[in-house]
Amino acid sequence: METDIQRFYRNKTVFITGGTGFLGKVMVEKLLRTTEVKQIYLLIRPKRGVEIQERISEWSKDLVFELLLKSKSDALQRVCPIAGDCLEPDLGISDTDRRLLTSEVQIVLHGAATVRFNEPLHVALAINTRATRLMVQLGKQMVNLDAFVHVSTAFANCVIDHIQEKFYPELLTNSSKKVLEMTDQLGDQLIDNMTSALLGSFPNTYTYTKALGEDVILREAGDLPLCIFRPAIIIATSSEPVSGYIDNLYGPIGLVYGVAHGVIRIALVDVNAQNSVVPVDYCASMALASAWKTAASAVRTSSPPPIYHLTPSEQNLLTYGAFRDKTQSIGENYAVTKMLWYPFMHFMTTSWLFPLAAFFYHTLPGLVVDLALCAIGRKPRLLKIYQKVHKNMLLLRPFTCRSWKFGTKNKDRLWQSMSPQDQEIYNFDMLALDWDSYFNRALRGMRFYLCKEPRSPSSIAEGQRVWRRFHMLHRTLQLILLCSAAAAIWLLLNLIAAF
Repeated sequence: METDIQRFYRNKTVFITGGTGFLGKVMVEKLLRTTEVKQIYLLIRPKRGVEIQERISEWSKDLVFELLLKSKSDALQRVCPIAGDCLEPDLGISDTDRRLLTSEVQIVLHGAATVRFNEPLHVALAINTRATRLMVQLGKQMVNLDAFVHVSTAFANCVIDHIQEKFYPELLTNSSKKVLEMTDQLGDQLIDNMTSALLGSFPNTYTYTKALGEDVILREAGDLPLCIFRPAIIIATSSEPVSGYIDNLYGPIGLVYGVAHGVIRIALVDVNAQNSVVPVDYCASMALASAWKTAASAVRTSSPPPIYHLTPSEQNLLTYGAFRDKTQSIGENYAVTKMLWYPFMHFMTTSWLFPLAAFFYHTLPGLVVDLALCAIGRKPRLLKIYQKVHKNMLLLRPFTCRSWKFGTKNKDRLWQSMSPQDQEIYNFDMLALDWDSYFNRALRGMRFYLCKEPRSPSSIAEGQRVWRRFHMLHRTLQLILLCSAAAAIWLLLNLIAAF
């Protein structure tokens, strides 16, 4: 028997942007597996020498679609690529495809974005802000539109500590309209040169341009049946379609990846700060549920569109210290075979002291390894890796050393309006999420999907042997350093006594 949400999507035509990204692929899979959606149009940027249809065909080999294709072998035939590019002034969509979309599409899930914190401002504005305006304009031309979901981020308004499910136009130095006018009148270089003045209190171009994207929605959405979905930091799946699935190194999982290989040992992180992470399958479920709710509540009013937060529950929070302890306590169970040293992690919050600590924890050992690589005729690489790591840590510091409180009244009402059957199929209950169990699945997934380590018992046993070997070497080195320090102090005291 169909649930309310499944009934809503039956025979519907959906247009998704950002569908080839991490969240996008999980949304597409969820739609195809749990509903009888008629058609999914996917905006895909053309690549030289690769047909856009080929990129969809390659999904049949992607493990995220394995469960789907076992039950619905022809499911991907319902996915139709639309050539386009959010960097283009008209989204790069042809007139023919535009007519197709405006006449057929009933649901829009706009998730395309650049999530790079240090993206040049003119690029971030084009993708995260101007493309949002163009999508809103396209949505207004869709004659059968039932729901439009704009995927933003819970950190779009990160310059304040307590973020409610509402718009914050007062946080911007200039309105989205004025900034987009400037981008049309000025060259890319001039816009980039104005980055500091335009950003104001925003820590990076990502959060700033996502805030501008929301301002576009506030000012220009009009009477569109639209909502904004604000997820926190999106990481590996909890259970669907497979547990622990992840395909990128963004967020805290990237930190764990570096630690697991014995490369990252020190980071700019406050152990007491909240680690606002959410599983990607919960995000996909809530995005689909919010579209259903938007269509069911589509009454044309002058009120701003509803906003939904998906963040850790206030009754089930996770600190970075707890995150570190949980992952380290089970690290041996999912040890990789290609680690360079025993995995451990120290956190600190003092920015001026970090370069000194990083020199001893990272740069000096990296130099030793690179010299050894040169000696055997191989290309050195660790020092370059550490340069990137340290740069990214400084970019992430505004988020790893600070906590936010997020209002979730709209999200709670959405959850309560769903039937028990829909709550089971489209689960995003962060209160009930068991973090210990989740990180067991997430680390197992990281080992397989990111580290490319086999799931076989022999591979796991080999990883554990390597882990124990390096653990012994690590303790031995600590003992040598401790004895050396004690000897140096003893000699120093003797010299002082002699004088």
